[in-house]
Amino acid sequence: MKNSSLYLRTVVFGINDSLVSTVGFLAGISVAGVPRATIILTGIVYAFVEAFSMAMGDFLSEESAEEYESGKDVNDRPSIIAAVMMFVSCVLASFIPIIPYFFFSDGTALTVSISASVLGLFIVGMASARFSRLPMLWRGARMALLGGGAIILGVAIGLFMPVV
Repeated sequence: MKNSSLYLRTVVFGINDSLVSTVGFLAGISVAGVPRATIILTGIVYAFVEAFSMAMGDFLSEESAEEYESGKDVNDRPSIIAAVMMFVSCVLASFIPIIPYFFFSDGTALTVSISASVLGLFIVGMASARFSRLPMLWRGARMALLGGGAIILGVAIGLFMPVV
């Protein structure tokens, strides 16, 4: 049961963080007037770097918590599995806001990217609530609204710091 909650937390955190930060990042550079090819390249680089960083952070923090609780050095397999799950969930979720830039012009890509990401956040919020037997609609809306804050932040920074 402990591993199941670790894995659920890892996947939800990975998807949430990756969707929120990637769409906020892409929205910010998109409204700043960066060329579409640059948006795609930086989005892909960001997706993999963030996924690796999140996986290592997840592994190190879980291992540290286990060591703290047990008082000794651990070689915790669930922490390694959780790190891999974090990496995969982050990379896959990152492509939700990136893919529209392959197919649409900048303005349309931005709208589709934001919409798909907010919808993804809503679905993940509902799914995690279902696993936890909590109110699904509220949890989905909460995750989408909180994620929307990062999008607004990214757009605001991009609007006030245009590319020269």
